[in-house]
Formats: sequence, structure tokens, C-alpha cells
Amino acid sequence: MPNFPNIILYAIPFFILAMLLELYVTTKQHIKTYQTKDAFTSIAMGLGNVILGFASKILVVFVFFLIYDNFRIFTIPVVWWSFVLLFFADDLAYYWFHRVSHECRLFWASHVVHHSSEYYNLSTALRQTWSGGFYTFIFWLWLPLLGFHPAMILLQMSVSLLYQFWIHTEAIQKMPKWFEAVFNTPSHHRVHHGSNPIYLDRNHAGILIIWDKLFRTFQEELDYEKVTYGLVTNIKSYNLLKIAFKEWWQLLIDASGKRMSVKHRILYLFKPPGWKHDGSGKVSNDLRKEWLKNNTNL
Repeated sequence: MPNFPNIILYAIPFFILAMLLELYVTTKQHIKTYQTKDAFTSIAMGLGNVILGFASKILVVFVFFLIYDNFRIFTIPVVWWSFVLLFFADDLAYYWFHRVSHECRLFWASHVVHHSSEYYNLSTALRQTWSGGFYTFIFWLWLPLLGFHPAMILLQMSVSLLYQFWIHTEAIQKMPKWFEAVFNTPSHHRVHHGSNPIYLDRNHAGILIIWDKLFRTFQEELDYEKVTYGLVTNIKSYNLLKIAFKEWWQLLIDASGKRMSVKHRILYLFKPPGWKHDGSGKVSNDLRKEWLKNNTNL
């Protein structure tokens, strides 16, 4: 078992210093990115994620080793070039996890937590799910199956998570063009956190933005369309339990409604957020098409 450090724990002091620096810079720029209750809520959700993460990590490690020890196709050595391969493989896995988390309500129920803040700052990066760690790892199961050692996979997943911290800011407008073309940036990720119809379910990248361009989910940040952060219908609460589990409760209510077929009950789990069995709902693609129809300047 390779002995890799838990880089997330080592990064906690950096997170704190970075948030203080961002607060100073944005205040000097007269940009109001922080609201006290919202920021402390995000930090509290992050701490809850870390605590529950100890339990979910046991499950993830067990399943990864079960596949690696019994079903792996190859044995990929722990050397420099395998980390290069893993970098791209992990980033692709993250893209599809992230995309499905927006297009399938079963996964949105946990991921919605990260989008529940109406502010966009480094503390928002810490607003993480309390439930997703117990099942979203399925998008990475093909990596131990290929033959990547579980310790390598967990390390690379942490690297990806660390990278995504710094892009949750309004203090940085644009990176150099070559960087914007290849990597996920604050500008690209601001789009992802937007509730504007044109921005919904776009830019699912982890580290590389190339997957969004390849699979046609990329949307550039528009000068004339300022990002409105949060959800289409915001939670409007600082209650941690409500933020963590409200969507799960609403999903249960929708799927257990009266006069509904078994098929429709199941579809509530797998259809996108906003879908209704009676056709009365609107999903993000519907909202996006309406926006495009009313805005001819694109």
C-alpha cells in the first residue's frame, strides 16, 4: 500500500489564509462576495463533509480494493507515467460524475448542496455534500478495474478537489487565453454556478475544460449576462440539515405522489431536476431554449 499523505488535511491552513486574502482583495475591489452567515454555513457544511468522509472513505477504499484485488484487467505500476495517465482518466471520470449529478435527480439530491449558496467565493468551495460520498464513487470504479492502485486514485481525486478550490472566486476575472482554453478557471466555473438559463448545467470540468468542449457542454462567461449564483429556486435557509437533505425529502415527496404509475415513480429518480410526470415541469434544457429564443445576440 503506497503511503501517500492526506493532502486535504494539510491544505486546511491554506484554505483559511486564501479566504482571508480573497476577502481583503474583493473588499478593495468593492466586490461584495462574502455574507457572514452564508460563509459560516459553507464552512460548517465542509466540516460535516470531512467528518462523514471518514465513514464514506472506508466504503470507497473497501470497494476499490475489492475490484483491484479480484477483477483488475492490468497491473499498472506506481510510476510517474501512470500518474500522467491517471490524471486524464480521473478528470474524465470527474466530468461524467459532475455532469450526471446535474442531469439525474438521484445524484442532484446530494450535489445540490454545493450550488445552494447565492454567493460565490472560496468558502463556497467548502460547501460540500453530506450524502454523496457514499455512492458517487461509482463513477471511478473503472479505474481500479483497469489496474490503477486505489491509493493512487484517492490521491488524484484529492488533487482534483484541491485544484477546484481556487476557481471559486470573483477576484480573478480571466486567466491567459491559453490557460482558459485548456483548464477550468474562475470564469468557467462562475458559469457553472450560475442560475441564469444560459448557464444552467454547463462547464462540468474538474481540472481540464477540454471535456466540456468535446462533449458540447461548454459555455463561455458572457460580458452582457452577469452570473446570478444559486439555484433556480433557492433554499433561503442557513439550517445545515435543511441544506443537506431538503432535496432528498422533496424527491421522496415527488416520487410518492398519488395516482402515479410505478414507471413514473422510478423516473423521478433518474430524470433531470425540474421534470414532472404530468409534463408541467421544466428542465434546464427547456429554460435554456426559452432564453436563447428571447435573446438573439448569441
